Amino acid sequence: MSATATTTTADQCLAPGRVEDSAPGARYRRLFDGLPPLEVDDEALHALGRAEGPCDDTAVGGSADANMAAGWPFFGQFVAHDITADRSPIGHRTDPGQIRNFRTPRANLEGVYGSGPVGSPYLYDKDDPVKLLLGEGGHDVPRNHQGIALLGDQRNDVHLFVSQMQVAFIRTHNRIVDRLRADGVGESDVFEEARRTATWHYQWVILREFLPLLVGQDLVDELLEGGWSLLRPEEAPYIPFEFADAAYRYGHSQIRDTYRVNRDFGPVPVFPDLMGFGAVPLGRTIDWTLQFDLPANESAQRSKRIDGTLTRCLIVMPRQVTGEEEGSDYSSLATRDLQRGQAVGLASGEAVAREMGVEPLSADQIGLADSGWEYETPLWLYVLKEAEALEDGNRLGPVGGRIVGEVLVGIIDADPESFRSVDPSWKPTLPSREAGAFGIADLLVTAP
Repeated sequence: MSATATTTTADQCLAPGRVEDSAPGARYRRLFDGLPPLEVDDEALHALGRAEGPCDDTAVGGSADANMAAGWPFFGQFVAHDITADRSPIGHRTDPGQIRNFRTPRANLEGVYGSGPVGSPYLYDKDDPVKLLLGEGGHDVPRNHQGIALLGDQRNDVHLFVSQMQVAFIRTHNRIVDRLRADGVGESDVFEEARRTATWHYQWVILREFLPLLVGQDLVDELLEGGWSLLRPEEAPYIPFEFADAAYRYGHSQIRDTYRVNRDFGPVPVFPDLMGFGAVPLGRTIDWTLQFDLPANESAQRSKRIDGTLTRCLIVMPRQVTGEEEGSDYSSLATRDLQRGQAVGLASGEAVAREMGVEPLSADQIGLADSGWEYETPLWLYVLKEAEALEDGNRLGPVGGRIVGEVLVGIIDADPESFRSVDPSWKPTLPSREAGAFGIADLLVTAP
């Protein structure tokens, strides 16, 4: 079933969420206001994302593994939920000025801490309210008697990987609380000190491990030295549409066909087998050593290459996730990504490349001519094809990489509470498996 130009559907980043007042000033804006939007016929646009279409990896013979470990796309999704939440419906055209961000544009673990022990008491242990609450047994997020997750962001229960990442961050916070108490920190200061410590380590991982893998160390070094070309650091931080509705959706192309969840469970696809919205049995808890590389461990599973295609479980997603009947165009995550970019009026990838002074990809590199495509390339798909053509699918190319890099470095640098603002010389204080190399594994995997 194809959607018409007047069709709208919810785009909730694959999970329902509360609609509440957005943070003051938390709006989206375009980076390239002067570029005309790419206008594509809906039927042609949706044909790209349908089953057996160019974005369906089974239709093109599947995708190879990348160099990046399998867990990184889920960390990227966790970060996305921390800094962006767009509750507007997908439609043929949306007024960008009316779209609000229901998250503060800061990497501050808002989805973990909510409004703190006073504002979000349901997230905290009533007997020890400076500690975050875990579910029964300590291996799941807390839930009410109907199995609904009690979270600062309900999207973090959409599937097992992001739900279990939330559990890991809760454990990290609680571990820091114990450490601070053992160090004699006053009880009135413990919560804020623990929150700041966890958040700074999280920001460190974004800047020092995640981004170098995703966009390259040279670009990260340039940005950390203030080498901006798209953003204006003196302005209030904001999330560009080109980031939220195109470049930062790169991770959808990295999702594998199947995953080993732990030593006894898997391989299985994310949907429907690892769908969230319910209690997690002990036997389905994530073994993060299978998702991220740890010193002295066997190599973890790899992500799929960034190549313009999505695995079939994301092309035909369950109704519980999308709210759409199977077979609807909007049961495809690729179609949703494509339509979202068109709805907010994004320019083509080629136009953005030219504006950035980057040589656009050729028609052969894009590879859509055989499917009858007659337009320039939607920015989301262009970013994926750029990664495939120029970086062998292992990381983002010059257009996608700079958009993502500038936004993530920019929101951390603009945050007055970040370690980059408060203490630029700060280094991680939590134990690490490798001296001087604190990373994601040290946050997610409890050291033996």
